[in-house]
Amino acid sequence: MITIDRATEQTELAASPALRRKARRLRKLTDLAFHAAMIAICAAWLAPVALLVMVSVRTQNDITGNGLGAIPSSFSLSSFGAAWNEGGEKGAIVNSLVVAVPVVVLELFLGSLAAFALARFAIPGRRSLLLLMLAGNLLPPQILLIPIYTFTQQLGIYDTRLALIIVQVGFGIGFFSFVLHGFMRGIPRELQQAALVDGASVVQIYARIIMPLTRPALAALGALAFTWAFNDMLFAITVLTSSSKMPVTPTLLGLQGNYVSQWNVIAAGTLIAAVPTVLVFLRYQRYFIGGLMLGAVK
Repeated sequence: MITIDRATEQTELAASPALRRKARRLRKLTDLAFHAAMIAICAAWLAPVALLVMVSVRTQNDITGNGLGAIPSSFSLSSFGAAWNEGGEKGAIVNSLVVAVPVVVLELFLGSLAAFALARFAIPGRRSLLLLMLAGNLLPPQILLIPIYTFTQQLGIYDTRLALIIVQVGFGIGFFSFVLHGFMRGIPRELQQAALVDGASVVQIYARIIMPLTRPALAALGALAFTWAFNDMLFAITVLTSSSKMPVTPTLLGLQGNYVSQWNVIAAGTLIAAVPTVLVFLRYQRYFIGGLMLGAVK
């Protein structure tokens, strides 16, 4: 019925120039409404960022005299220097990178090993193990804070960056194993069987066949892991007390306390803290989109 109706409609459009003009006008109006809606959504999305940039390059006297949302009448980059040096952003960025880079490497490596074993071999109880991993990641992290505090105290690693790395790897590895398991299951088993016939070992199959084919998923998950680890604050303030070891997000919170009335310094510190994660997404956006598309068709 639908095919007949469409054929009839196309026949009517072909026969009547007036109907064709009407259809073109309707299509133009639809395209115009779509683009107008997209522009409005993008403007609403970018407005806070634009306000943040505008405030960060104004002087404190300009903000105090004209208001936070007024049109800028001054330009200064001194707020970035204040946030970077006096505000401690320089050391905080280094601390975040020292924690985030090992977390990403360990999570992807350990998660890929677990996913490879669960996806390519008949391990008893693997379905229950996957469900346990998924259930563990559905737990709110707030209920884990006291056990994490006690655990790091008993191990003698409290107030060290190693404690934060271990906690973040342990919390995220279940999710990455679960997601990578889904990708690896989609790889044809004939590749693995052909490699076994050629005499390849399990390590060679993992390193030379599975991992190269999983590269888009690894890149996408790596970008997510870096963002989560770099922007973490909850676990950081749970296992760290020394300000010299704090990553960037708790330091940014302290910056708001120290510069409570200097909005330009707070805005500059926020922009500085966002730069590494933006660079990671810009560098790996191609793989990130590819990983999302690959997951969408499974």
